[in-house]
Amino acid sequence: MYYTYMLRCKDNSIYTGITKDIKRRIEEHMEKTEKCAKYTMSHDVIKLEAVWETENRAEASKLEYHIKHLQKQQKENLILGIIQIEDVLQKKIDCMLYHRLKI
Repeated sequence: MYYTYMLRCKDNSIYTGITKDIKRRIEEHMEKTEKCAKYTMSHDVIKLEAVWETENRAEASKLEYHIKHLQKQQKENLILGIIQIEDVLQKKIDCMLYHRLKI
């Protein structure tokens, strides 16, 4: 399984990434290990906001790409559950391939 995730940073920005091991990856970001993303090295991560599960890396990468290109308010609405990925991405990806996990 692969995961696409959204993190909240201290400056209220949102970082989106993918991983095979969500727990390990979040720890890397929060602890600023040498494996954390360049973005989270300079932006303090305060919490995990949303996670979607899919079967392979290609599908996780597609979702990551499209989330990164959403407007900030659309990302906030995804996090809050006001909108679902189907509402903003149904014409761009097969939204049935993703399952949002409760965190």
